[in-house]
Amino acid sequence: MAIGYGLLQTKSNSQGAHFMANTSRQADLDFAADLFKAADKMRGGLEPSEYKHVALGLIFLKYISEAFQAMHDQLATDDFADPEDPEEYLAENIFWVPETARWSFIQDNARSENIGKIIDDAMEAIEAEPTNETLKGVLPKNYARPTLDKTMLGELVDLFSNVKMHDSADRARDLLGRVYEYFISGFASAEGKRGGEFFTPRSVVRTLVEMLEPYQGRVYDPCCGSGGMFIQSEKFIEDHGGNPLNLSVYGQEINHTTWRLAKMNLAVHGIDAAIEWDSAGSFHKDAHPGLKADCILANPPFNISDWGGDRLLEDDRWQYGIPPKGNANFAWIQHIIHHLAPRGHAGVVLANGSMSSQTSGEGEIRKRLIEEDRVDCMVALPGQLFYSTQIPVCLWILSRDKSASASSSEAVGHQRMLRDRRGEVLFIDARNMGHMVDRVRREFSDEDIDKIAGTYRRWRAKPETLEEKGWEAYADEPGFCKSEGLETIRKFDHVLTPGRYVGAADAENDGVRFEEKFTELSDRLSELFTISGSLEQQIDEQLSKVASDGR
Repeated sequence: MAIGYGLLQTKSNSQGAHFMANTSRQADLDFAADLFKAADKMRGGLEPSEYKHVALGLIFLKYISEAFQAMHDQLATDDFADPEDPEEYLAENIFWVPETARWSFIQDNARSENIGKIIDDAMEAIEAEPTNETLKGVLPKNYARPTLDKTMLGELVDLFSNVKMHDSADRARDLLGRVYEYFISGFASAEGKRGGEFFTPRSVVRTLVEMLEPYQGRVYDPCCGSGGMFIQSEKFIEDHGGNPLNLSVYGQEINHTTWRLAKMNLAVHGIDAAIEWDSAGSFHKDAHPGLKADCILANPPFNISDWGGDRLLEDDRWQYGIPPKGNANFAWIQHIIHHLAPRGHAGVVLANGSMSSQTSGEGEIRKRLIEEDRVDCMVALPGQLFYSTQIPVCLWILSRDKSASASSSEAVGHQRMLRDRRGEVLFIDARNMGHMVDRVRREFSDEDIDKIAGTYRRWRAKPETLEEKGWEAYADEPGFCKSEGLETIRKFDHVLTPGRYVGAADAENDGVRFEEKFTELSDRLSELFTISGSLEQQIDEQLSKVASDGR
C-alpha cells in the first residue's frame, strides 16, 4: 500500500483554503480508516485493549522517525550543522532518534525473529536520550513478550513502512497525527464501554471547542484521557487562521496507561503540553493547584461514587456547597470553576441527572451556581453519542464573567465581542439531532455542530459583531433554544433541563386554512369510524360462525 500526498500551500483565512483544508482532512480520514481496517485484520486473537498499545506505539515510532529524518536531511545540506548532534534537534522541538531506533533500521529487521526485542530496545534508547526528557516512562516496551506473535508484528511494521509521507515534514506530521487520532477512536469503538474511559467522541469535543473558541491563553482539562480536547483546540485555531503557539496546554490524568496515550498523542500532533499523571487524581492531588485557565474543556467520569469526598469536606474549592460523597458531578463543576481565570469559560460534559437532581444537597449547589451567575448555557444531547454508555448527557457552559467586558479570546485580526448576558441562561435542546453511524452509536454532522455552536455564539455576540460577521441576530426557536432570565428559572426550582424552557417546536405551516383542514380531518375520522364499525361486524360474524361450528 503506497500512498503519496502533495503539500498544501494555502491560507486558512479564505474560503478556498477552508475547502481545500477540509477536503485534505477528509482524504486523511479516509486513508486512516483504510489503514485501521488493514491493521485490525492482523491482530488475530489479541484483545483491542492489548493490541491498541502495539499499534499506537509503532505509529508513534514511525512519526518521530519521519520528523527526525526530515530534519536530518535538512541539516546534512548545511555545511555549518551536524546532523548527528542531538542539540540541533532540541532547538527545533524534534525528538532525537538513535540510529538503532530509526524506522529504517526497524523496517530492515521486520522479518527478524528478534523484531520484538529490537522495537523494545528502540523505545528504551529513545527514552534514554537526555534531550527526550518529556518521553521518560511514556513509550510501550513489551513487544518482546512471548505472547505477541512476531510474524504479525513484522507485518504491522511493513504496513506502516509502506505509507509514503515524505513530501514535507509538516505534511508527514499532520497525516500521522490524524492516523494516530483515528486509531484511538477505532480502538475505543472496539473496546466498547472500556474504550469510553480514555476517549471522548470527536463530535462532542468539536461541539465544545466550537462553542468556546479557545484562540489563545491557557487551556486545561483535569481528566484529559487521551488528549482529544487539546487536539481539537489546536485544529480550531489552525482552521481560523490563528497561531497554536499562543495556546498553553495543561492537563491531568489518573490512569497511567491513558496518560501515556495522551503524551504520545500530543507529541504526534506537535503540541507541547504540561500533562501530569497521579494515581490520586485531580481531587486529591491537584497537579496544577495555582492554575487559572482561560478555557477549560472536560468530560469527567459520569456519576462516580467512590471519589473520596469524605476526605475533602473542608476543601476550599467547594465555594457553592459540599458535594455529596456518593456522586462527584458537582465536585467536578466546582473544581473546574476554581481553576477558571476571572474571564474564563468552561465546557463540561455531565450526566443528565446533574441538571435536575435535588438529592444530597445537589439542588442547593446548582441553585447557588445559578444565582451567582456561573451558568452560561445548557445543552441537552441525544443518547448513544458515547462508546461507554448509551445514556443521554448534557453540556454545562460555565463562565466567571458574563458581562460585556469579557471579550477575551483573540486571534490574528480577530476580536470576539461579547454581549452582556448577566442574569440569563441559554437553553439548547439538541436531543433530536445527530445521525446513527451504526446500530449503537450516534454522531453529530458538521451542520449539527454549526447549529449548536452558532446559536450560542450569536447569543453571546454584540450587535456590532453580528453585523461585522454577517450573522443573523439571535432569536428563540421553539423546540430548540430559549434564553431565559433568573426569575423563570427560579419558578422551575433551579432545574436546568432545556426541555422545560424551549417548549415545543412550531408545527410546519402547510398553507391550508384551519377551517378547511378541520373539515377534511373530520370527514376522514367519520370515514374511519364507518370502516371500524364494518370490521367489528365482520369479526362478530366470524366469531359466531366459529362458535357454531365448534358445537
